[in-house]
Amino acid sequence: MIKGLHHNAYRCRDSEETRKFYEDFLGLPLAHTLPIGETKTGRETTALHTFYQLDDGSYLAFFEVPGSDFEFKEQHDFDLHIALEVDHDVLEPMLEKGKKAGIQSRGVADHHVMDSIYFRDPNGYVIELTAKRGNHDNEMNPRINKARAKLDRWQSEKVA
Repeated sequence: MIKGLHHNAYRCRDSEETRKFYEDFLGLPLAHTLPIGETKTGRETTALHTFYQLDDGSYLAFFEVPGSDFEFKEQHDFDLHIALEVDHDVLEPMLEKGKKAGIQSRGVADHHVMDSIYFRDPNGYVIELTAKRGNHDNEMNPRINKARAKLDRWQSEKVA
């Protein structure tokens, strides 16, 4: 049985540049660093795997693989973003901190069940800090919100 999320892993351009954003700016401590010289299939490689710890014990992780042909691009919110939960009183100060640091920052966005601010990390990923509203848990409850019926309707009505 799945117990929870241990980590999500993404590519990074530069491990130190990534550390500065996630540890120094967001406050997620660098918890583990794993140099990798060989894959589990025996292929030689040069990679560094880093892990940043969230308060719930899960991690955001990154792979730096110098010289690889991975294409970094600025991700659109709909393509890929990482949403991290915070308290409401964190949103405005973090938004100002991002702007003062010269980090691409925007928000506060009203999502009806949560409020969010957004940053762009050094790798082009959109990082969302989101704070739940009082109605969040009910609105996210599939026994109440008819999520499956809405998905079924979407599937039947969408234009490919």
